[in-house]
Amino acid sequence: MANESDDIQKNQQDEENFGLPEIEYKPLDQLEENKTEETTTEDGHEVPHGEEFHQEEHAQHKTEEIYEFEEEPSSSKAPLVIGIIIALVVGIAGFMIYKFVYMPKKAKQEQLAKDKAEAERKAEEDRKAKEAEELRLKQEAEAKANAKPADGTIETLSQRTGHYFVIVSSSIDGDLAMDRAKILSAKGISSKIIPPFGKWKYYRLGIGDFDSYASAQSSADASKTEYGNALWVMKY
Repeated sequence: MANESDDIQKNQQDEENFGLPEIEYKPLDQLEENKTEETTTEDGHEVPHGEEFHQEEHAQHKTEEIYEFEEEPSSSKAPLVIGIIIALVVGIAGFMIYKFVYMPKKAKQEQLAKDKAEAERKAEEDRKAKEAEELRLKQEAEAKANAKPADGTIETLSQRTGHYFVIVSSSIDGDLAMDRAKILSAKGISSKIIPPFGKWKYYRLGIGDFDSYASAQSSADASKTEYGNALWVMKY
């Protein structure tokens, strides 16, 4: 009977609780005591209400900062300084090579090219000038060969002049002397016939008219290739 009473009573309680599990209720003053205990620090000091979360967050943040500081590798500026020095050295070396090697070499090559061009230009001008001179001489020679020289004059002296003459022939007859003078006149050479005088009985044909013996002899020596070695100088 007792068991049946208990079952009936239990069923009534289940109906009142709608089948939900039983909840343990605590008075408000007990909850406040528990809250006060939870907010008390380990050294016995109370933590003001609302600051517990901030203290935990601050402690956690401080721990993370310490951890980050401890775990952050020590940064060194040595690689950066070395890199800057290497860049400066390479830059200075490049500038020195450019200024004292590349530029002088380039200037030398340009000067050589300029000298070569100038030499070629001068050689071309010399070649053209030589060709022009050769052509001029050739034309003059052709003109001289084709041109008829002016007849030389023939003069028979009647008295002494005191001058020196280069004698090219000596004839016993005046007509022979005149014939030779005409031959020279056709070549454009002027001559003078010197008649016999003193103990000489020959007609002499002289070319040139000089004031001194030296001048006449020099002309005679130069004319031997054309008239032969039988030339002499005579004063008349």
